[in-house]
Amino acid sequence: MTHVNVLDPGASPLDYYGFELRRHREAAGLTQRQLGDIVNYTGSLVGQIETARKLPTPEFSERVDAALGTGGLLSRLVALVMRSQQPAWFQQVAELEVRATEIYSFDTHMIHGLLQTRAYARAVLGALDQSRLDDRTAVRVARQKIFEKEKVPIFWAVLSESALYQEMGDRRTMREQLAHLLAFEDNPRINIQILPFSAGAHAGLQGSFDVYRFADDPPIIYTEGYGSGHPTANPDTVVDCSLRYDHLQASALSLRDSAELIRRLMEERYGEQHASDGGPVA
Repeated sequence: MTHVNVLDPGASPLDYYGFELRRHREAAGLTQRQLGDIVNYTGSLVGQIETARKLPTPEFSERVDAALGTGGLLSRLVALVMRSQQPAWFQQVAELEVRATEIYSFDTHMIHGLLQTRAYARAVLGALDQSRLDDRTAVRVARQKIFEKEKVPIFWAVLSESALYQEMGDRRTMREQLAHLLAFEDNPRINIQILPFSAGAHAGLQGSFDVYRFADDPPIIYTEGYGSGHPTANPDTVVDCSLRYDHLQASALSLRDSAELIRRLMEERYGEQHASDGGPVA
């Protein structure tokens, strides 16, 4: 008789997801392999997710919901699973992102997590720690599901020009990342401005920060250190950082000029180069 691992659905969101996946699969009379064949994943992966040894993805959840007729249950649960897998110190911030009606970010040296491609995020997260890199990358990218909500929050990013030059991964990764930024060019709710080197001394010299605004709660300012996050609703801090953000937006390039700078760097710095024999080089 095959031993079936018994999950405690109350142990964690990941365990609860696995419990529900197994319950609905068995109710449908399918083996792990049969379900895997239907949704184009391996039966082994289905088993690993059922036993909380592997993170499900939104894509996996959508396919299984459709195959098992769960009414979108797993797609709703996967958002909780992803947030629960964030570092403990960041989970509160991930919740702020979900609740916020407006998010304003200033970043000094890399692209904000809500705007990162999978390859860029993987390069950032793997700089010092290669463990569970696929899962940690999936968790970061899953935060971007807030842009698929019925009412997308207003997101405004001011990026230092240095973030466009700091090469994460390889040149292809950076080219794809800059192209991803340009994909928001015509989206009025997701706006990207570049703070150019020519701005000189500016209001963000003390470092990156985010401003979260909500429908019914006071704004929150978030700053980050090594392995720690610092959200605060202190009114003086909110006023100070809001003023700083106004000055950063005023010093930054316009939305159109920002897009042109991104486009130019994408081609000139990260575009395909050619060897002397005419063939492309990486």
